[in-house]
Amino acid sequence: MLDLSRVLAGPWAGQMLADLGADVVKVERPGAGDDTRSWGPPWLKDQAGRDTSESAYYLCANRNKRSVTVDLAKPEGQAIVRSLALEADVLLENFKLGGLAQYRLDYASLAADHPRLVYCSITGFGQTGPYAPRAGYDFLIQGMGGLMSITGRSEGEEGAGPQKVGVALTDILTGLYATIAVQAALAERARSGLGQHIDLALLDVQIACLANQASNYLAGGVVPKRMGNAHPNIVPYQDFPTADGDMILAIGNDGQFAKFCAVAAHPEWAGDPRFATNPQRVANRSTLIPMLRQATVMRTTHDWIAALEAAGVPCGPINRLDEVFADPHVVSRGLKITMAHPLAGEVPLVANPIRLSASPVEYRAPPPPLGAHTGEVLAEWLGTGPEALEGLRSRGVV
Repeated sequence: MLDLSRVLAGPWAGQMLADLGADVVKVERPGAGDDTRSWGPPWLKDQAGRDTSESAYYLCANRNKRSVTVDLAKPEGQAIVRSLALEADVLLENFKLGGLAQYRLDYASLAADHPRLVYCSITGFGQTGPYAPRAGYDFLIQGMGGLMSITGRSEGEEGAGPQKVGVALTDILTGLYATIAVQAALAERARSGLGQHIDLALLDVQIACLANQASNYLAGGVVPKRMGNAHPNIVPYQDFPTADGDMILAIGNDGQFAKFCAVAAHPEWAGDPRFATNPQRVANRSTLIPMLRQATVMRTTHDWIAALEAAGVPCGPINRLDEVFADPHVVSRGLKITMAHPLAGEVPLVANPIRLSASPVEYRAPPPPLGAHTGEVLAEWLGTGPEALEGLRSRGVV
């Protein structure tokens, strides 16, 4: 697989496919590489505690890849990348609309010589439509795609206003959709013998992932508003204050609500006709939530979670990241991994959450230093010898 993408959405898909076993070759600009290589601090530390050249951001999305540097501004560089593409099963790119056509690296140009190629394009707005030529960024798409209109404190509350999600979620979701699409296209190729062009747009993905909020609007005709941490369809399903902090209640049915009421020493709430069923609790949210808050502040977070978990009521703390990675369950599931790294000795990473019983994810190689595999890949894929490689280097092509 040839990965011509950069930043997050494309690299996330490339890493996912690499984790699942694909040989992913990441093509980068000589001397600079993926934009995120310079998105620091923080930087990966070496064994003496000094900063290396590897940004933490870059490390999150480029595991199990090989890095090749090629200058696309040079005709020789264009020819090399084209030759690599003609050897690949999959090409992944996130250039602006039409940006690769000038290099004859667009789908139409490559498919004419390589009809089995699966070519995945990720853009902000897709290959068609009035916004197609625009550049698209996660923050922009979270706003345009409606996510920020339903994220943040309710109107009238202190701090109210639109909020983005704390990670570039649209990019990540697009990367996951791209992973699915590539595998579907490869399955289709196994039947038909032909590749195809995948058109993925951040805006399309963001709107698709509005899920129940979009369905609520389309079916009910009411534009949803920001509700803080509350849920539009379930009550109580939000954060609540405790004696020493906060906790989350995620009560999904009437039986769980009755169990909560018993633990809270207010069994009468479960029999109150205003609160007995979820639709009634939603209708009477403004009455019920203050009552619950008056109860939850009477115990510590730890005490509440211990009592509610024993009763089978879904609940939990609101952890900082240090608490997340120290959580005994997270530790037991192995969500933090460590890999050997040529510059730092080792690099800590987040594990892939996919757990396959017969073909588990393999962690073969850390996120590569810039251009670490140029000679290796050109020799493997194109048969480039040492003298030819040295000539390319001397001319600044690779």
